[in-house]
Amino acid sequence: MAEPAISRHVIAVDFEAIAEITNHYIAATAIHFGLQPVSAAELRAGWEKSASTHPYLVLLDGAGSVLGYAKSGTWRDRAAYNHTAEVGIYLRPDLHGRGHGRRLYERLITACRDRGFRTLVGGVALPNEPSQRLHAACGFSLVGIFREVGRKFDRWHDVAWYQLML
Repeated sequence: MAEPAISRHVIAVDFEAIAEITNHYIAATAIHFGLQPVSAAELRAGWEKSASTHPYLVLLDGAGSVLGYAKSGTWRDRAAYNHTAEVGIYLRPDLHGRGHGRRLYERLITACRDRGFRTLVGGVALPNEPSQRLHAACGFSLVGIFREVGRKFDRWHDVAWYQLML
C-alpha cells in the first residue's frame, strides 16, 4: 500500500471502496449501527441528496486508492437545523492510530466551516475509545450520552454525542 497522499471531495467512483469500508464496520463491529450490508449504489444515492450542501471527503493513498472517508450530513429535517451538520469518519482498520483520521476530520471540519455551518455533531457508539479521543483532539466537546439506544450483536449500546461550535 502506498502511503496516504491526499484527501479530496468524494466522486461517484469512490463508492465501491466506501461500501467495502462501511460493510467491514457493519459486519464486524458495533461502531456502525447498520445491520445489513450496504451497496455502493445506496451510499452514492445518499451522497447525491446532499452533495451540494454537505462536504464528503475521501483519503487516498499515493496510487489513488480510497483508504477512508469523512462525511457530513443533515442533522435533522426541519429548516431551523440547516446550519448544523452530523459528521462521521471511517478508515480502513489497518490505518487506525497513525494520525490519518485526525487530518481527514480536520479537513472536513474546515470544509463545513467554509460552507457556513455553525455547529457539528457526531455520535460515537460506545465503547469506542479511539473515536472518543479523535473527537476530543479535534475540539469536540462531549455533550451527553444516550443510554441503550442501539441494539447490535445481542447487546444494547450507548451513544456519546459530541459537538463542535465553528
